[in-house]
Amino acid sequence: MKSDNPVYGRRTILKASAALFAAGILPPAGSAFAQMVLNRTQDQILGPFYPIMSKPNRSGDLTRVPGGSGRAKGQLLIVKGRVIDPAGKPVAGADVEIWQANAVGRYAHPDDTNPAPLDPNFEGFGAVITGTDGRYQFKTIKPSPYPVTPTRMRPAHIHFDVRGRHDELITQMYFEGDPYHKTDAFLQSATNPEALIVKLDPPAPGEPDFMVAEFDIVLRG
Repeated sequence: MKSDNPVYGRRTILKASAALFAAGILPPAGSAFAQMVLNRTQDQILGPFYPIMSKPNRSGDLTRVPGGSGRAKGQLLIVKGRVIDPAGKPVAGADVEIWQANAVGRYAHPDDTNPAPLDPNFEGFGAVITGTDGRYQFKTIKPSPYPVTPTRMRPAHIHFDVRGRHDELITQMYFEGDPYHKTDAFLQSATNPEALIVKLDPPAPGEPDFMVAEFDIVLRG
């Protein structure tokens, strides 16, 4: 299992820096010592259900299957964020792949023995390329927790594989309030599990059915 240093949200870092500067502990902005360095996003396991049998949907909309007429079941979700380097600069042209279980906890993978039903309108595998601003966005659904043994559940999560020019990161994004966080060995293997957990924000204008999850990723370029 991979591990790495925790990533702290830029908002948290900037708030802490402002407090230290006000106290006279940090030097003025612009000095060599005032440059912020972000830690790389923490690694997580690839997992057994990486969809090697199919190609990712590159439309950015996983709620519809190409050629299909229906929409995926479950809470519609926009997952978006930025891919940035440790200096906070955008990583343009990064390939961002996601894959996940459906709304009842089943992967569209032949090795998933979960008896929950598949959703014919949801393949759960997509990819996009970041723009010049380092931003990415997917339309998808919120996955469900699922059993890995008769006595153990995995919390809801979305897998990420992010490839930049010089670095590749495999991680997972989790959801605030999931009751299985504390007992999940993979999430708890992270030095700072909270950094991999996102909250759901209200729908954005023009997308009233979609909750929003924002997940920034720090990559070594």
